[in-house]
Amino acid sequence: MEPVIKLVGAPQSPYSRKMRAALRYRRIPYQWVRQYSAASQSQPDIKIRQMIPVLWFSHEDTSQDRAMLDSTFQLKALEESHTQRSLICPDPVVMFFNLLMEDFADEWLTKAMFHYRWSYQKDTQKAATILPLEVKWDQSDAQALELQNDFGQLQTSRLGVVGSNEITKPLIEESFKNILLSLNDMLSTQPFVLGHRPGAADFSLYGQLVCLALFDPTSSHLTLELTPRVYAWVEAMEDTSGEEVDDHGWLNRDDIHHKWGSLLGEIGRTYVPYLLANEQALKNQQGEFQCLIDGRLWQQKPFLYQGKCLYWLREAFNHLNDKDKQHAFSILKEFHCEALFEMQ
Repeated sequence: MEPVIKLVGAPQSPYSRKMRAALRYRRIPYQWVRQYSAASQSQPDIKIRQMIPVLWFSHEDTSQDRAMLDSTFQLKALEESHTQRSLICPDPVVMFFNLLMEDFADEWLTKAMFHYRWSYQKDTQKAATILPLEVKWDQSDAQALELQNDFGQLQTSRLGVVGSNEITKPLIEESFKNILLSLNDMLSTQPFVLGHRPGAADFSLYGQLVCLALFDPTSSHLTLELTPRVYAWVEAMEDTSGEEVDDHGWLNRDDIHHKWGSLLGEIGRTYVPYLLANEQALKNQQGEFQCLIDGRLWQQKPFLYQGKCLYWLREAFNHLNDKDKQHAFSILKEFHCEALFEMQ
């Protein structure tokens, strides 16, 4: 028998929503398990119960149970176990840029998600009130209030971890607006980022935007006012199981530069210099680093995981054959992203 797939997550976790939406689109049967619920306590590895989402392959023989972290690798594991409605485009160049866009959403757009939620008073108040209740809504008011206060203080104290501070605030908010406008232009000519069927990049962008566009008041108001099309797309991406797709729906590699140009330009403007500076800070074992992004100061502590992300991006680029690598590099260079990669 095939294992039962369980997804352990939380409603306002962007990566949990990314995975849940992908499972729905792919029509893969799964069980949604709320973090900290009684069902989640039977996970095979107690060490990962605090980290979500967890993709849990559960067998009748529990010794065969397998639990995975990291949404990018979870999507890859599902491609190995299920073939229907794949997120893998046959064109390796398109797939490389899909990975770059997925990483950009997961690691850069999430800065905006965390910033808006925990920097603005009304956003913080809503999140600190609702998120603990989503974990356990049948707790007493006194318990909920205590948990809400502790949770709000913990999350606001972590703003510096993602790089949100008074110095970086203008750049984070400007980048969020640019992403909205770029995505709005793209979605005016095609229903998904990967063309006429979604890929991992679609679900990564959705995961962050479902928080930014639909839940957090400040960024939600901005999204609705600036790009109602994106607001509507995010709502629709919650469940695309009814979308019919075919093998010819993928974006063509020759369309990448004009379909994705604005978003790639934003990656080159912001994420590329950030990744390079973060990498250098990790190499130098710095406790904090500063760099210029589009001529403005960025300051934060180095982030080890994002150093790994850069390694994986380079690994994917180097796995391309010479012809595909040359094609990809020409696009990267056009949008000032080439500094992340070496072209022999």
